[in-house]
Amino acid sequence: MKKIELEIVALSHSITQTQSYAVVLGEVNGLRRLPIVIGGFEAQAIAVALERMSPSRPLTHDLMKNFMMSFNVELHEIIINNLQEGIFYSKLVCSSENDTVEIDSRTSDALALAVRFGCPIYTFDNILDQAGVMMDDDMKPVTDIKEAVASTTSSSNEDLNRMTLDELNTLLTEVLENEDYIKAIRIRDEIKSRNKN
Repeated sequence: MKKIELEIVALSHSITQTQSYAVVLGEVNGLRRLPIVIGGFEAQAIAVALERMSPSRPLTHDLMKNFMMSFNVELHEIIINNLQEGIFYSKLVCSSENDTVEIDSRTSDALALAVRFGCPIYTFDNILDQAGVMMDDDMKPVTDIKEAVASTTSSSNEDLNRMTLDELNTLLTEVLENEDYIKAIRIRDEIKSRNKN
């Protein structure tokens, strides 16, 4: 399978779910976006690295990077290689002098390490087909994470259940234009659920 390179284009905070964030990955030279819900700690770890902040003490992902560098282990790339029941699975592709290995990782941790090492992020078409969203026009990569953090509002699942398929598709277009990826995930899932039936 051909790997597709991604880049972090946004972090969004959900005011409806405590400690719930979405990191949005964008297809390099493409219009597809892959929103992934992550925890608050992992969102903070990614934001700190994107902003090039230097905490007074190393965060967990900084410790991991320091450990790897001390033992001459290089992180070459991360691959988001699977999606099962809404959970993304990733691998770290690492090498030392003697060997190259793939290490299973939570996607949020893999992304936090990728930002610290400056290594590429990849996935496959089937994952973008399952969980990605298409944008009408290209977004530029985020250089300042403060610009990327947007509060989101949400419709309850009951509200989505009452809408027609045409109304859902219209709403999906609107929330994508507003870059409300967490809401877009729920709408997309509702549309997919109806299309299966």
